Amino acid sequence: MNLDKKQFIDLLTQIAPNRYLQALVIIFLFLAVAKIIDLIFTRVVSKWIVKTQLKLDDHVFEIFHRPVFLTIILFGLALATERLELKSFIYLVTVNGLKTIGIFYWAMALTRFFKLLLNVFSNDESRFKFIQDHTLPLFNNLLVLIVTGFSAYIIFLVWDIDLTAWVASAGILGLAVSFAAKDTLANLFSGVFIMADAPYKLGDFIVLDSGERGEVRSIGIRSTRLLTRDDVEITVPNSIMGNTKIINEAGGRHEKYRIRVKVGVAYGSDIDKVHAVLLDVANNHPDVCKSPAPRVRFRAFGDSSLDHELLCWVEKPVLQGKILHMLNTQVYKSFIKEQIEIPFPQRDIHVKSFIENK
Repeated sequence: MNLDKKQFIDLLTQIAPNRYLQALVIIFLFLAVAKIIDLIFTRVVSKWIVKTQLKLDDHVFEIFHRPVFLTIILFGLALATERLELKSFIYLVTVNGLKTIGIFYWAMALTRFFKLLLNVFSNDESRFKFIQDHTLPLFNNLLVLIVTGFSAYIIFLVWDIDLTAWVASAGILGLAVSFAAKDTLANLFSGVFIMADAPYKLGDFIVLDSGERGEVRSIGIRSTRLLTRDDVEITVPNSIMGNTKIINEAGGRHEKYRIRVKVGVAYGSDIDKVHAVLLDVANNHPDVCKSPAPRVRFRAFGDSSLDHELLCWVEKPVLQGKILHMLNTQVYKSFIKEQIEIPFPQRDIHVKSFIENK
């Protein structure tokens, strides 16, 4: 290896006796090598990958294409820096800076690659599915933390920074941080538990104990974001989400949601006819599920009406407002057409006059 390096230096000396010219030759040489390899990848390997049926290799090629090209250039710059015979401090700063750039790019590439693998595992429909859809954000966040921590450790080693003092002071620092950022840590741990326990997932419609209702758009380490029907985003800290009552409208055996149309009819009405009209309204609506089938329930004898409920299912909780409006409208029109009376409370007031006897 030393012989090859000596031969390479002798060859450079014959081509360019000046060390600055030698450094420039090295840079151009590695630029040419990087360009040749880039052309091989883009014109040969990429065409072969396109012909395969797998989509995974296309994404892998896209992820690692740029880091490989950049690594070759950085390696050439490091060799050129060595030939310049700079002062020790300047040389170390330059070379370590180049290594840091390379580590940064490879850390990003590895993060994208591992996220790609996690997505592949989450889409696996086999019986023993390793990663569920609701735990995918947890694994993604843990992945970013692991890659970032490992990359930072390598960068410390590159710059020859002793980590002993950092590790020794970590206990004291951790104690101070735990008191100063207890709310942030509470959100962090709650976020992890939410992702693991999965009381809700992305796309679910949930109702909080405080009354907020919306679609879950993001489950992060610190907070959960909901998008309401008014297109207003609500950010709720995970510590609150982990300690409050949550109604998941999309939970249960399926995502279907049952809506209730409450209506009262006058005493003396033909309740069989009322039931038939209500069922006809539900069965003729295109957005009402056929299974489970709509049903009518006679709930109570009210003060002024016979109270009924039309129960039917919609495909998603987000549709409940729209379809409830349409069903209410159609029930009212059908009752008018069939001459079914919808009563309203009436009160008789008796006024008694007192004539003062004089």
